Amino acid sequence: MKVTLFATCLVDLFQSNVGKATVELLERLGCEIDFPESQICCGQPAYNSGYTKESKDAMKKMIKTFSDAEYIVTPSGSCAAMFKEYPVLFKGDAVWERKAASLAAKTYELSQFIVDVLKVTDVGATLKGKATYHTSCHMTRLLKVKEAPAILLSHVRGLEMTPLPDAQNCCGFGGTFSVKMGDISGQMVEEKVCNIEATGADFLIGGDAGCLMNIGGRIQRKGQPVKVLHIAEVLNSI
Repeated sequence: MKVTLFATCLVDLFQSNVGKATVELLERLGCEIDFPESQICCGQPAYNSGYTKESKDAMKKMIKTFSDAEYIVTPSGSCAAMFKEYPVLFKGDAVWERKAASLAAKTYELSQFIVDVLKVTDVGATLKGKATYHTSCHMTRLLKVKEAPAILLSHVRGLEMTPLPDAQNCCGFGGTFSVKMGDISGQMVEEKVCNIEATGADFLIGGDAGCLMNIGGRIQRKGQPVKVLHIAEVLNSI
């Protein structure tokens, strides 16, 4: 199966280890990986800031870039959800609505792709310790991916998963929200970290780089020993 990787900006610029883990994991599961170097931002930051018209230039670029892909897989529920939004944003456009719908239909978040398309629930990973999982807002509320990460993590050998109190609450990142509403964002991530501490977990696992950067930054500033991992890194631990 040929898979085209949508790396995302944050992974490309700040968490290349997540991109590497994604590629290695998918290759181990029998996928052939393609990486179009012309990919850019999906347009989400501009769109969420109200610049809908301006963000469409980036969206059109991405539609063209991934036009020949069979499956598009990304280690980000947030960015996958943005691709799914394209058909709505181009609704009524005689040229771009059909192309946007085609892009959205073949786009998957990493854990979603492994469970729903590859039909794999155990990737053979091993990680010893106690962990809790952050259910990012965009992945669960917009993309509706809720079960796949839990299924995959439940099969990681040596890993004890413990529920995160108030898991449904936002971590305060929200892209540009954390910049525009810094004080509120700071209180939200403080609450999230306190709940993580209460679990006694060795690891915090998540599926969105933005959330993990936000939460990880607060954990680091507080000097807590919790290690922050993207689910791709966990599933690639063998």
